[in-house]
Amino acid sequence: MPADLKSLKSRVGSVKNIQKITGAMQMVAAARLRRAELRIEALRPYAGAVRRMARQASEAAGNVPNLPVLTQHESVDTVGILLVTGDRGLAGAFNSQIIRAGLKAAEEHREQGKQVVFYAAGRRGVSSLTFRKLHLEGEYVGFSDRPAYANAREIAEDLMAAYADGKLDQVEVFYNGYVSAMTQLVRREVLLPLQHATIVDEAEVGEDVTEDTGHHALVEYEPDPDKILGRLVPDYVEISLFRALLESTASEHGARMTAMRNASENAGELISSLTLDLNRARKAAITQEILEVVAGAEAL
Repeated sequence: MPADLKSLKSRVGSVKNIQKITGAMQMVAAARLRRAELRIEALRPYAGAVRRMARQASEAAGNVPNLPVLTQHESVDTVGILLVTGDRGLAGAFNSQIIRAGLKAAEEHREQGKQVVFYAAGRRGVSSLTFRKLHLEGEYVGFSDRPAYANAREIAEDLMAAYADGKLDQVEVFYNGYVSAMTQLVRREVLLPLQHATIVDEAEVGEDVTEDTGHHALVEYEPDPDKILGRLVPDYVEISLFRALLESTASEHGARMTAMRNASENAGELISSLTLDLNRARKAAITQEILEVVAGAEAL
């Protein structure tokens, strides 16, 4: 068999193997995506309940207590940026768009004379910032496929401690908001400081709102409402981060599923093109052999 035919057959076989791998990865991502969607749906009622409890406790307390995470600093000199990425690649622009958005925001803050401190969740974010020789104050890896509430609590504790100690004056989080399997939007949210209006007046999209009938139950708090609010505020931060992690996970699976489907389709097109070239080369080789046989017969 001519060398060009062997090369074409080898390429066709290699592309078919890749197509099998991408097809399997697409199916795995689709299954994980559904589980991630269910987790987001299950979190919403709990997150809404914590927000409602915070509102009620704030109203009962009258004034928001002097909590470090609720106190807005006099000036914003140092900004902490948390990038929520994945631990793996092969998900299209899922990781790169978060990194680009975070670096762009950091440049904007630096132009305003502010210092920037980076935090990263996910190996892709950690490796990318490390490659750019940017110092990371916090690294959180190994849970992007299935984040737990404990992971969100660990990140929240570090960020709240840095804010309370005055090391950070503002905290921003960047993550991929899940819209659908084919659509993920980069979201930029200010996590800290938490002001009174943020807790009490925040409009929640999709949160059930019952009609106010004018009848309110008398609630007695034990301990005092300000102490309850002091416990709810950290929970609010943790839930906000947990929701960001869950949305990022769903977005990653959706982006990977879409990328692997596109890769499988491209592999199919490449296989068709290579098969056509292989058939042409095979015909040319057969024709050449016939011509050689005929020429040999005529020579005899």
